Amino acid sequence: MQGILALLWWTFDLAARYLGLFAPAAWVVPSIWGHAFLMLYGFFPFFVFGFLMTAAPNWVNGDKVKRAHYVPAFVLMAAGVALFYPALLVGRWLAVLALLLYLAGWMVGWLALLNIVVKSPYDDKRHAYTIVGVMLVGWLGAAAYLLWLLSDTFFWLHLAITGGIWLFLLPTFVSVSHRMVPFFSSTVLSDYQMRRPYWALFVLLGGMALHAALDLGGVTRLLWLADLPMAGVALYLSVLWGFRRSFQVRLLAVLHVGFAWLALSLALYGLQSFMQFSLGRYVLGFAPLHALTIGYFSSMVLAMVTRVTLGHSGRPLEADATTWLLFLGFQFTALFRILGDLPLPGAAHFYLAAALVWLVCFILWGVKHIPIYLRPRVDGRPG
Repeated sequence: MQGILALLWWTFDLAARYLGLFAPAAWVVPSIWGHAFLMLYGFFPFFVFGFLMTAAPNWVNGDKVKRAHYVPAFVLMAAGVALFYPALLVGRWLAVLALLLYLAGWMVGWLALLNIVVKSPYDDKRHAYTIVGVMLVGWLGAAAYLLWLLSDTFFWLHLAITGGIWLFLLPTFVSVSHRMVPFFSSTVLSDYQMRRPYWALFVLLGGMALHAALDLGGVTRLLWLADLPMAGVALYLSVLWGFRRSFQVRLLAVLHVGFAWLALSLALYGLQSFMQFSLGRYVLGFAPLHALTIGYFSSMVLAMVTRVTLGHSGRPLEADATTWLLFLGFQFTALFRILGDLPLPGAAHFYLAAALVWLVCFILWGVKHIPIYLRPRVDGRPG
């Protein structure tokens, strides 16, 4: 639902600014920064919490998340994001209230996960501790956005966006990928050897921290020192985990293709930075960013959430023709958005095209899967 709402708002804003169909709304913050908050903090974290509140206790053989924790976490976060939309028209004071509710809900959910992981006697808690740690960083990123609303100091906005991408979402998605891609592959591919090289995970996490530090320090011409090695490691993992073999099973291919966007997006980031370093030219614009956020993040969300929805509702783990077409739509969205930042005639039209295709795909995905959550499991088991 939030994916649909966030993209409806963004499409409305783009239609006003790029097509001139009506006068742009007088938002209380520049629309690009409202879009940044809604996508980084108002959209992906709901999937992150939903997945981790189910998976993280299983990873460490810990207790389940209690209703007394996940209900208030959801209600406060959802109320905060719902309030953020009218706040964009009413005033910053309402946006501040929205962020306070949102941050309170996040902290309730985070403390519940932390308590389960800490109390678990399980030996290997590396994935769980990594994700719980970056979830706290994500809370700090959203808090930085709040400080920007209060002070209008650009540093806090820069910290919220850079931290939200490189210190929260990317470490979360990579850690989950490291844990789940080889696991899911081992369940459907014959003679599959499940390998999770931790050195690769830690190199990627270190590279993300270095990228964030260089970006926040204004040394963007050296970002390639972090991005190109990370791209190489991500490509290695794609090959190691059986990218080519994944096409034997569509639902698995969706996951592997989504992960392949990581190497491509990091390579684009590295290319952009190296050209700035060697030629003094800043090219590609936001193309690397959207290869990462739409190509990798959104494709992985579609892959993971579709699989979990089917599995937890007692349905066969199969990507039917509709799911496959929606996934292809996500891929075209990423390509359109990348083309919008390239020096091509009429490239700006790709901005709106990407938003429209993405919105249609999210609506169709929602129509297909939201009703599943409102019905009993088809296999008769509780839930």
